Amino acid sequence: MSALEQFRELMRRDRVFEFLVEDNEIIDVSHKVILYIEGLSVSFDGFKALNDLNLYVNDGELRCLIGANGAGKTTLMDVITGKTRPDSGKVFFGQRVDLLKRTEAEIAMLGIGRKFQKPTVFEFHSVFDNIELALKTSKDMLPTLFSRTTDAQMDRIDEVLKTIGLKEHRMQLAGALSHGQKQWLEIGMLLASGPRVMLVDEPVAGMTAQETERTAELLTALAGERTVIVVEHDMEFVRSIAKTVTVLHQGSVLAEGTMNEVQENAAVREVYLGEEQ
Repeated sequence: MSALEQFRELMRRDRVFEFLVEDNEIIDVSHKVILYIEGLSVSFDGFKALNDLNLYVNDGELRCLIGANGAGKTTLMDVITGKTRPDSGKVFFGQRVDLLKRTEAEIAMLGIGRKFQKPTVFEFHSVFDNIELALKTSKDMLPTLFSRTTDAQMDRIDEVLKTIGLKEHRMQLAGALSHGQKQWLEIGMLLASGPRVMLVDEPVAGMTAQETERTAELLTALAGERTVIVVEHDMEFVRSIAKTVTVLHQGSVLAEGTMNEVQENAAVREVYLGEEQ
């Protein structure tokens, strides 16, 4: 092995130097709940974006959050991912990990990933490159410059590409993909990072009916091994994927249950669907 090959082996991106890494966090889901959110309140210039909100999400479930604009959906995801600090309340990942004491980067490393509504892929890079860049590896300069993709990483990339249905497009520039394919690619990038919880914001906005159906199949398949929380306005899409729907209104949980239960709820019909009782 040449000196350059030895250096590359030393600095490869998947290498972990034990003396630089803290003990792995153990996410305690012995009570089957992976997210505990209690008494959560957030105010912006006097406006209560979240108002004493309580929410519990089970490990491995696919949960849908719905509500009118301003109901608190985005603010809730901002708090979970560390982007926004609440005025009061608790947010725990499992029973032991207090997310309010962690930074955005630490929360991402713990295994909570987020996909925003608008796809943010690297359009001048290939689909393969986008997935490779999203792998949970060292992003420091030297490891990145001298790294080589390992066999295990190649297998992981192939697995993700197959899951999102873009294996045949692996060498295509991401910018040439359709809108729906870009959404799937970003879900794949999130998946490549190995999240325990995926927060997905309006995944089918702007999609064709066929793309929407494929996205429903994809998200349904992803739940189980991981927890998937979807924010969406398309009620037919929500009906097609959700076992449990949480309705937010004025920063609090208004109702929770199956889609049928939520739609038949008198308060939801009055507030969210605009029907007077």
